[in-house]
Amino acid sequence: SYYQSRTMEDKMEKKLNSNHLKIIAIIAMTIDHAANLFYPSFPAQPLPIALHIIGRLTAPIMWFFIAEGYHYTHNIKKYLLRLGIFAIISHFAYCFAFGINFVPLKTGIFNQTSVMYPLFIAVLVLWLQDSEFRYKVLKHILIFVLVWSAFPADWSCIAVLAIIGIHRHRGDLKKQTLIMMLWVMLYAVVSFFFVNKVHGIIELFVILVYPLMKRYDGQRGKAKWLKWFFYIYYPAHLVVIGIIRIIMYGDTPILF
Repeated sequence: SYYQSRTMEDKMEKKLNSNHLKIIAIIAMTIDHAANLFYPSFPAQPLPIALHIIGRLTAPIMWFFIAEGYHYTHNIKKYLLRLGIFAIISHFAYCFAFGINFVPLKTGIFNQTSVMYPLFIAVLVLWLQDSEFRYKVLKHILIFVLVWSAFPADWSCIAVLAIIGIHRHRGDLKKQTLIMMLWVMLYAVVSFFFVNKVHGIIELFVILVYPLMKRYDGQRGKAKWLKWFFYIYYPAHLVVIGIIRIIMYGDTPILF
């Protein structure tokens, strides 16, 4: 029948499992950070712009799978502990990579820590939202403070809010993408006027993740080690970038 043939076509189109998408995210992230290294301060030149556009695939893939991880985890406390430790390690690696002071807010309010902190906060907020709280007002105040605590991080509060939206609309990729893009547009506007105009425009290219996510088949993939590979690779590649930065430029910042 027509519906059976459509179902078969949909299954054939969906050929990317979570491992495939995570590998794409890792490659895109490496390209993006290499562009920061070799073309500091987001210059308005074709090659670095193209490299950063490729890099926009990373964050939305990470957001999607953090929401998926929260949905599927059997032990939320272990998941939070792992993300929390990861965020602390990644903070020092991120700051070393790009020449940022290890003490947050000492030199500015933007890009003071890695995107891993908002990922940790997003899961913590989702857990609080789903938890029974005796004092609901206190719960809402706590969530508000946690969301805003991510403001100085890479991708700021937007990463937290995007993950919450993605989780809320789980199973509806169009709605997930729409809510994500609404938050990203806000971030792009702030970046355009207060950080870097080229950076602000480039952020909108996260929309390129949509055709990739449309091919996601909902499967984890056979390589279970890949989850731990990402936890190791993220801070490790930042340390390498930091070493090359010092060799190339001396101990100076290269982001903005």
